[in-house]
Amino acid sequence: MKTFKSKIATVAFALAGAFIASASHAQDTTPSVVIVHGAFADGSDWAKVVPLLQAQGVAVTVVQNPLTSLADDVAATRRALNNQQGKVVLVGHSWGGTVITEAGSDPKVSALVYVAAFAPEAGQTSGEQGKGAPTPPGISQIKADGNGFLYLTPEGMAKDFAQDLPAAQTAVMTATQGPIKASAFEDKTTVSAWKTKPSWYLLATEDRMIHPDVQRSAAKRIGATLAEVHTSHVPQQSKPAEVASVILKAVHSVGEQ
Repeated sequence: MKTFKSKIATVAFALAGAFIASASHAQDTTPSVVIVHGAFADGSDWAKVVPLLQAQGVAVTVVQNPLTSLADDVAATRRALNNQQGKVVLVGHSWGGTVITEAGSDPKVSALVYVAAFAPEAGQTSGEQGKGAPTPPGISQIKADGNGFLYLTPEGMAKDFAQDLPAAQTAVMTATQGPIKASAFEDKTTVSAWKTKPSWYLLATEDRMIHPDVQRSAAKRIGATLAEVHTSHVPQQSKPAEVASVILKAVHSVGEQ
């Protein structure tokens, strides 16, 4: 009898071990997400989206860009990529789209997600992205300081950057914004990661910083899977569930490969 019970216990432990190993393998094969924020912001700009991804078992890292040059922001992104264990879905908002276009050539990156973002060709600058399109009204609210950095005025933050958010929130966003070195917008990319990686694009239809026509053109040019959301330039703040949904589609697509 003891021998029979011993055998049952052995089988039970073996099955439990196999289940744990299987679950661990599933976690290991789920791509992580690395998010690159844009200009006039910092990593906290994604505070509403991160917990939604984590609730689905996705490991998330938000890069803190120095916003001093394309090379510096790409270097910061690559440091975050170096810390990932497996496949990565790389997300970029606004200026962050230029950063992921360059940094996305990393072999760990399996997919790109652009959120109201620039998506330049190799050899292009961010500043060239809007040529031929109407000038967005928010551009007039970008001011330079005496250090060569650009910042967004309180009016620009409230009426153009995040016009669908409460005034109390845009006031905090103004105070915590990350000014960007003016010369960064003239830095050229050397590669276009979207040429070799599947891409998703979330277009903000009420964007007053990057014209929606520019976004639509970019999404078509890079062959991205396009989704649209009725928001300002910061859908990650006003419609975080919709943003998380697009990112998760990319995660699931990569995880099935």
